[in-house]
Order: sequence, then C-alpha cells, then structure tokens
Amino acid sequence: MRSSCAALPLLLCTAVLWAQSAEPSLPMHQQQPDQDGIYYVGPEVNAPRMVLTAEARYPLGIAANHIKGMTVCAAVIDVDGVPKHIQLLHTHGDAFDRAAIAAMKVSRFEPGRLGGKAVPVWVDLRVVFRADMSQTTPEILITERDLKPPSESELEDKHHHVLSYVAPMPLHTVDADFDDPFARHPYVQVALVNVLVDSEGMPRDVRVVRGLGFGLDQKAVAAVWHYRFTPALRKGTPIEARRNLEVRFAKF
Repeated sequence: MRSSCAALPLLLCTAVLWAQSAEPSLPMHQQQPDQDGIYYVGPEVNAPRMVLTAEARYPLGIAANHIKGMTVCAAVIDVDGVPKHIQLLHTHGDAFDRAAIAAMKVSRFEPGRLGGKAVPVWVDLRVVFRADMSQTTPEILITERDLKPPSESELEDKHHHVLSYVAPMPLHTVDADFDDPFARHPYVQVALVNVLVDSEGMPRDVRVVRGLGFGLDQKAVAAVWHYRFTPALRKGTPIEARRNLEVRFAKF
C-alpha cells in the first residue's frame, strides 16, 4: 500500500512550540512528503496533469455482460512525468487489469509541482471499460489529499487570546469507495462518522453516526482509519478527543 501522510510530526512540533510561547506564533508550514519522499496533492502541491494517453485494449473473448466495469490503480507520477510504483486498488479481472496497467505505464504526465519545482506525487488512475467497448484511456483521480494545517486565527478568539480548546482537524483525507462503480441511487453520497483522535493525531476509534446503507458505511469507516489529524489542544497541550466528520465518496 502507498505510504501514509508524513506531515504529522511537523504539526505536533508546531503544537508544542505554540504551547510553550506566551504569545503563540505558528512557524511557516511547508507541505511534507511521506516517508518515501513522495507527496500528495494539497494546498501547496499541484496535481499532475495527463499529457499523453494510450488506449486500453479490450480483452478478446469476453462475454458482453462481463465487460462493464473498471480498474483503479494507485501510482506515483515522478518528476519526469512517468508513472511508477503502480498498485492495483480495484480489480475488474486479470485480463482487464493487465490491459489497464499496460496503458497506464505508457501514459505521460506533466508532473506535480511544489513551489514551481517538479516533485513525485501520488495519484489514483482508473480505466473504465464500457459495455459498448468504446475507446477508453487512463484518467487521473484525486481521492487522497493533504489539507492546510490550522492557522493562528483558528487557534485564537476574536480578541487574539489562545483558545482553551481546539478540536482535532484533518490534515490528510481519503475518499471512500463504492463496490459498484456504475451504481446510481438517490441518496446523498456523504456519511457522518465520529472519530476518536489520540494526542498524536491518529484515529483510534471510528463509529458511524449517520450512514447510507448499501454497504457504504463500512467503506466510510475504512477511509477514516487512513485519515491523519492535528490533535485536539487544551490550553496548548495535545489531548485525545472525538469529533464528527462528513466522509465523501470517490466519484468513480
């Protein structure tokens, strides 16, 4: 699996510095890579852009009622715009997966950038196979992203006094997935969950508050286990705390 967000240690350091200062001042934050030096799309990292695609060939000898579906992979778009470390996330069967991955490998991208400099970035790539066997090529999905850390104004009241309590805030989010990529239903595609975040910003317990059914609640819970947070702060000290979150689903 792709590595988890590595921005957390910097934010914990920020919290400690803030707690020790009589006049709290957050140091300048720069979006951080994961432990392998790879970034996620976020407030400072632009998403890669596809500039050259290759057609994914439909496998021969597949019955028409078995064609419809999709393959989804995670991949790193390197500084030269080449997809690397391709990992299968959603299978549509071996023959389709091989065709999709072959097309992904020869596609080329404008790399993601941090401050104008090309950096390796995680993305998800999908190939949708349609029943009419129309031409299909890889597409970029952004389902995992880094978020801005809290600003000084979010840690102070209107009189610029330090807040006695600050709730945990998401630093890294992951969209939930659907079992059926072609499913259509009339319900709002957002689940409400409650998460216990420990003093290091890690989820420790996740519960559904308002679910959707159709097997989607389990997908929402699974996604939140991959979130990372700034921990709750009580008078500047990181503590364990709960908060509610709206979880959105990947628009496959």
